[in-house]
Amino acid sequence: MASTRSALRASFHASYAEGAAAELFGACAGGAVLTAWALHLGASPFTIGLLGALPLAAQVLQLPGAWLTQSFGPKPVAIAAIGASRLLWLPMVVLPFTEVSAGTALRIFIGVVALAAVFGVIGNNAWAAWMGDLVPSAIRGRFFSRRTMYISMAGTVASLGAAIALDGLSPRGWKGPTLGGLAAVACLAGVLSLYLLRRQHDPAPALPRERSDWRVLIAVVRAPHARPFLWYLLGWNGAVAVSAGFFSLHMLTNLRTGFAIAALYGIGAALVRIVSAPLWGRAVDRVGARPVLILCSFGIAAVPAIWLLVTPDFLWPLALEAALAGALWAGHGIAAMDLTVHLSPRAERPFYLAVFAAASGLGFAIASVAAGLLASALPERFTLLGETWTNLHVLFLISALARLVAAVPALRIEEPGAHDVRTFVRKTFDVAAAALVPRRLTA
Repeated sequence: MASTRSALRASFHASYAEGAAAELFGACAGGAVLTAWALHLGASPFTIGLLGALPLAAQVLQLPGAWLTQSFGPKPVAIAAIGASRLLWLPMVVLPFTEVSAGTALRIFIGVVALAAVFGVIGNNAWAAWMGDLVPSAIRGRFFSRRTMYISMAGTVASLGAAIALDGLSPRGWKGPTLGGLAAVACLAGVLSLYLLRRQHDPAPALPRERSDWRVLIAVVRAPHARPFLWYLLGWNGAVAVSAGFFSLHMLTNLRTGFAIAALYGIGAALVRIVSAPLWGRAVDRVGARPVLILCSFGIAAVPAIWLLVTPDFLWPLALEAALAGALWAGHGIAAMDLTVHLSPRAERPFYLAVFAAASGLGFAIASVAAGLLASALPERFTLLGETWTNLHVLFLISALARLVAAVPALRIEEPGAHDVRTFVRKTFDVAAAALVPRRLTA
C-alpha cells in the first residue's frame, strides 16, 4: 500500500511537470505563434480558421485511437503518439532558413499542423484512459485542478517570452528566424515531456488486451447515461468553434495589439485560472461535475459578446473578458474532464472517450468550416448603426448566441450523487457571504 501511494505521488508530480512542458510546447507552436506562422507564410483568414480548428476537428480520429489504446495499452500509445505530435515540428526549425517558395512553405506548415493534430488526438485518447485508471475518482477534481495550475503558470511565462521575442525581433526583419527558434524550443519541450511521461506509473501494465469489439461504439451512443453528454459536446463545441480560431487574428490585425499585449491578455486569463482552479477542483469533488459544467457553460456564453465592445482605442474590456474566461473555462475544463472519465466504464473507457471526443471534434469541424466560409464571404469592414464592424464581429455575436443555446442540453446530463445547480449556487453564495461578512461579536 505504501509503495502504491509512493508511485502515485511520484506519478502525479511527473504529470504536473509534463503538463507544464506541454504548455511550453503549446506556447511556442500554437495560439498566437501559430497565427504568426500563418500570417508570415501568407495564409488567408479562411486557412487560419481551419488551422486553429485542426486539433479539435481531428478528434473524429479518436475511434482508431481507441482501438490502438485498447490493443496496446494506454501508456505505450500515449508516449508514442504524443511524442510524435510534438517532434513533428522539427521541420519548422529549419523552414525559415530554406529557399522554398511561399506556397511550398505554407503547404509544409499545414502538413505539419495537420499530422501533429492527428497524432495528438491518438495520444490524448490514450492519455485520458491512462489518467482515468491512475487517478482515484475521489481526488480526480483536485488532481486536474492542480495540473491546471501548473500548466497555467508555465503557459504564462512561455507565452510572454514568445511574445516578447516576436515583438522585439520581427521589426528587425528576423520574424522567420524567431519563429524557427520558437519551433526549436517547442521540440525541446516535446523531448522533456516524453521523459516525464515515461516516469509516470502504469497501473495495469500486465493486463491482457482483449480483441476490440467495435459494436461497443454503438452501445456507447445508445447508453442512456452517456447520450445527453454526447449531444451536449456536439452542440457546445460547434458553438465554440464559430469564434475560437479568430480571437488571436482579431487582436493582431483589427485591434493592432501586437504580440506583447496579446500575451498579457493570455497571462491575465492564466492568472485567474491559477487562482480559481483549486476552488473548482474542490467543488467538483464535493458537489459533482454536472452543476459546475452547467454554471460555467451558461457563463461562457457571454465571453464572445464582450469582444463586440473592444476597439483599438478601447481595450480595457479585454481585462474583464480575461477574468471571466479564465475563471469559467477553468471550471468547465475540470468538470468536463471529470464527467468524461466518470461516465466511461473502465472496461470500455477508450471507446467512450473516443466517442465523446469524436462528437466534440465533429461539431467543432463543421462549425469551423462554416465560420471560415462566412468570414470570407462577408466584407472585412462594414458600417451598421453608425459604428464600424468587421466580419469577425459577426462570428463573435453568432458564437455567443449559439453557446447560450448549446448550454441548455447540459441540464439533461445525469451524474449520480451530484447536487443540483440551485443547491450548488446557494452553497457557493453562503460560503462567500460567510467569508466576506464578519461574524457578530457576542457578549
